[in-house]
Amino acid sequence: MFRAIENALLFAERTALVCGDREYTYAALSHGAREFAGLLLNGRSDLEEGRIAFMVDPGFEYVKVQWAVWQAGGVAVPLCITHPFPSLQYVLEDTGAETVVASVRYMPMLEAYCVQQGIRLFSVEAEVSGEDAALPHVEDGRMAMILYTSGTTSKPKGVVTTHANLNAQVSTLIEAWHWHRDDRILCVLPLHHVHGIVNVVCCALYSGACCRFLPDFSGEAVFRYFLEGRLSVFMAVPTIYFKLIAYWETLSEADADRVSVAMRAFRLMVSGSAALPVAVMERWKAISGHSLLERYGMTEIGMAISNPYEGERRPGHVGMPLPGVDIRIAEEQGLPVPEGEPGEILVRGDNVFTRYWNRQEATQEAFTADGWFRTGDVAVVEDGYIRILGRNSVDIIKSGGYKISALEIEEVLRTHPGVKDCAVVALPDEEWGERIVAALVTDMPGPDPADLDRWMRAQMASYKVPRRYLNVEELPRNTMGKVLKAEVKQLFS
Repeated sequence: MFRAIENALLFAERTALVCGDREYTYAALSHGAREFAGLLLNGRSDLEEGRIAFMVDPGFEYVKVQWAVWQAGGVAVPLCITHPFPSLQYVLEDTGAETVVASVRYMPMLEAYCVQQGIRLFSVEAEVSGEDAALPHVEDGRMAMILYTSGTTSKPKGVVTTHANLNAQVSTLIEAWHWHRDDRILCVLPLHHVHGIVNVVCCALYSGACCRFLPDFSGEAVFRYFLEGRLSVFMAVPTIYFKLIAYWETLSEADADRVSVAMRAFRLMVSGSAALPVAVMERWKAISGHSLLERYGMTEIGMAISNPYEGERRPGHVGMPLPGVDIRIAEEQGLPVPEGEPGEILVRGDNVFTRYWNRQEATQEAFTADGWFRTGDVAVVEDGYIRILGRNSVDIIKSGGYKISALEIEEVLRTHPGVKDCAVVALPDEEWGERIVAALVTDMPGPDPADLDRWMRAQMASYKVPRRYLNVEELPRNTMGKVLKAEVKQLFS
């Protein structure tokens, strides 16, 4: 069983969650989850790894349902509350969910489908008996959760995580990032993804700390909570940091100074889920006094690599392997490459998922013969720090006989004073194999392409310079802020 549920007994009277103006103790959360577990069991002694999907707003009710599913012996399948119905239908059908729990406002979207398919559907506010149910013993090796990959390069796959995997992922981060019971964190991340679920909510509750939820993101709301002076940890994706910087720059000098002073009192600020532009890291440090801790992880492995809590946090690098996680930078056959040479990141450890749901072939392809998980990300080790070059199929461009990192080009482009953000992709080309192009977010009309080309050639080798630029208002992204490069390519058609 996930250890946080057992640990809740140690922190019974401490505040676990804050939602709006309401605070909930660990005792209230534990009791609410046990009651709801009885409702899920519905007379059964054990859900026996039945998949329970839930579309619930972030907050007490979300965590209550998640813990209830685990305590009843089920598998938690969190649904994205902003996805259109076809995306939800895909997850429900792929997992074969037997029950769906939803916040009241999502019930109309799901009701007709669930009736048609014979899926049990009820509201998270459903009336419970008021008594704790008899709950099954859940071994650590049983399935705990199915989360879906971003689907940026192929159809989303269900990633099966056991309770043992979850405990390993969380305990590793608690050790590495010095979580403790007096921490207070603000959750601004969606809760259908490992970043929000594991790094924020699960780590906080495992530690006896307090998690505050922000249902609707805005720079004004985030800074208002910062100014209260009660938070100690903050985690977000680069896009959120970019938006917070933009909002901070609209404040009066006095208000901006107040926010900066408040941020300096935090002990830790983390960025992840997408590459952190060096320019954003440097600007945030100037504003907040914090060098953002950048780390590397994915749905299949939780977190695997991190810059140190104490010590140098190197811009443009994701750090070193976390405790208990083995990392290998390997060539195509899975053999290690010398330091300084690029290779695919392979991961091994208790944090690594067991399999893709109902995808035996994809699971076999994802692991080497000796049990290393192939991430598909290419990196290089520089003085002990790992630098991500990009994904094999998306960010590694093969042009004119060279292997080129799209992320490296993007970092250079972002240092140009006329470029706010960018995405570099490859288009098929008869002469070069692949042609490098870049979509730019700029103040219109944007830099002159000829001037930008000359500037880029002064910054890097000519074979890495984009052959075409396209100005756009914004880049297509998923809910975690990752740029959807397949959609970027379509912009050029």
